Amino acid sequence: MISIQLPDGSRREFPAPLSVGDVAASIGAGLAKAALGGKVDGKVVDLSHVIDHDVQLAIVTDKDADGLDMIRHSTAHLLAYAVKELFPDAQVTIGPVIENGFYYDFAYKRPFTPEDLAAIEAKMTELAKKDEKVQRRVLPRDQAVAHFKAMGEAYKAEIIESIPADQDVSLYAEGKFEDLCRGPHVPSTGKLKHFKLMKVAGAYWRGDHRNEMLQRIYGTAWATKDDLQKYLVMLEEAEKRDHRKLGRELDLFHMEEAAPGLVFWHPKGWTLWQVVEQYMRRVYQDNGYLEVKGPQILDKGLWEKSGHWDKYRDAMFTTESEKREYALKPMNCPGHVLIFNQGIKSYRDLPLRYGEFGNCHRNEPSGGLHGIMRVRGFTQDDGHIFCTDDQILDECIAYTTLLQKVYADFGFTEIIYKVATRPAARIGSDEYWDRTEAILMESLRRSGCEFQIAVGEGAFYAPKIEYTLKDALGREWQCGTMQIDHNVPARLGAEYVAEDSQRKTPVMLHRAIVGSLERFIGILIEQHAGALPVWLAPTQVVVANITDAQADYVSEIVKSLQKQGLRASADLRNEKITYKIRQHSMQKLPYILVVGDKEKANGSVAVRARGNQDLGVMPLQDFLSRISADITNKV
Repeated sequence: MISIQLPDGSRREFPAPLSVGDVAASIGAGLAKAALGGKVDGKVVDLSHVIDHDVQLAIVTDKDADGLDMIRHSTAHLLAYAVKELFPDAQVTIGPVIENGFYYDFAYKRPFTPEDLAAIEAKMTELAKKDEKVQRRVLPRDQAVAHFKAMGEAYKAEIIESIPADQDVSLYAEGKFEDLCRGPHVPSTGKLKHFKLMKVAGAYWRGDHRNEMLQRIYGTAWATKDDLQKYLVMLEEAEKRDHRKLGRELDLFHMEEAAPGLVFWHPKGWTLWQVVEQYMRRVYQDNGYLEVKGPQILDKGLWEKSGHWDKYRDAMFTTESEKREYALKPMNCPGHVLIFNQGIKSYRDLPLRYGEFGNCHRNEPSGGLHGIMRVRGFTQDDGHIFCTDDQILDECIAYTTLLQKVYADFGFTEIIYKVATRPAARIGSDEYWDRTEAILMESLRRSGCEFQIAVGEGAFYAPKIEYTLKDALGREWQCGTMQIDHNVPARLGAEYVAEDSQRKTPVMLHRAIVGSLERFIGILIEQHAGALPVWLAPTQVVVANITDAQADYVSEIVKSLQKQGLRASADLRNEKITYKIRQHSMQKLPYILVVGDKEKANGSVAVRARGNQDLGVMPLQDFLSRISADITNKV
């Protein structure tokens, strides 16, 4: 007798082995129709998976996150099936699930065109309507290699050859198409109804730039038509907010092929940068951080000693001088330890908080670069807290409170908290991991934060908290982090004199709030669709004259505003006032002040606020009060 426990705690008993689908059918016809797969003792499996012993089972439908992943995974296979139907000479490689969708890489003799993409999507719809059964079979590795070589699928054969010879591999077939895959998959192609192909991009085989370039087709798939439509509408809005597009339109920055992954900041963009940096500098000053500055280039030996060389070597820019090897720093941590090591530190000096706007460089693959969101040269609001074990909890609590205030000031009120726990490959005892994980979780509890557990996603030497923002479109951006580190300070010889006069190694807490300033500014631009709050706007107010007769008055107003610390400019061009207003409105300026003969005579200004709001005529002092309140309230 086989006993199966369901999620509600009830049990069902069966006299012989049966499939997950059979169990679903025994519960009800509606569930059997909706079922996509099952979750057996926590593992997602196909509907055809046979249960032959006592288990815990949950039936997976399209209402479950696992079900949506199955839909997307299966739609990637449907994409490959369609491509092979239309372009038999194309070779298939890999097709994983990604956030909000999937992709599949193909090798083909010519680039796929937009017309090809439309034809492929139409073929996918046709194949899905056939409702062909998805079937799994298992082959010995060498037999699978021979099978794909006979089909002319050299890339698949190469993938399988990298698997140990004594392992079997699973294949999934639908219609005339068969693919290497671990699964699981939906039971038939008819379950795949709501998908769309998005774009084609280049991708190196196995992510190595030394290999041939493949064509990557991206797609999205959803459980319902409504979900798909909502996602496509969100993408349309995201395109309008794209920081690269707005960066050009608002004259903030640009990128050049002469410096891939590096940013050319224009005056307005650099003003925005400075506002963010100076704000964060005040955060340092107000919260007990000492600002430091480390060198850009450090000897290879230091990176080897710290342990970064083994893990980051491929992402580091290196150089050589006088037969010594150096690397541009990809992070600031070792430099801060070297600063800490200067002079004898006492337990009375701890916690010691260093902060740096540290310029870092990482040799990111060119295919992964994305505007100012993913760059090769970036600046971090990097902080390191040197403290004792007993101080970790208090420092983490204080940091979370500080981070919440900073994010709220920038307009982000929804934060997702995750504790990334011990990975499989790690150093340190279980007791150490138990203690440090418990400290991070307790710090969030005391901060009143609900949190998720990201199992196995901690660093090899310690767990961490990840702070993720949700923007106006519901997109998630992981920015802040708090990470415990006993490893690097020990490797680099950091010590303090404890209360018992013994020398001990301090704990090093790695923390960043905005993370990369470049990326955070890109997020801000998209969050506010370029219409930055008054306190962040590169130009907060422009003063425009109607005729030349008001030129002196305009200059007088601008000087007065600038003396109050406002970023104000004059528009004295010989253009119609309607043209000036329209142009500045397109630049998303918070305020436009218009002055004519009447305003000049009365010492007043006609105020227009962003969004085509006519606030009427008011004394300059009244306007100053209004804009000052906006800045104080961070609106």
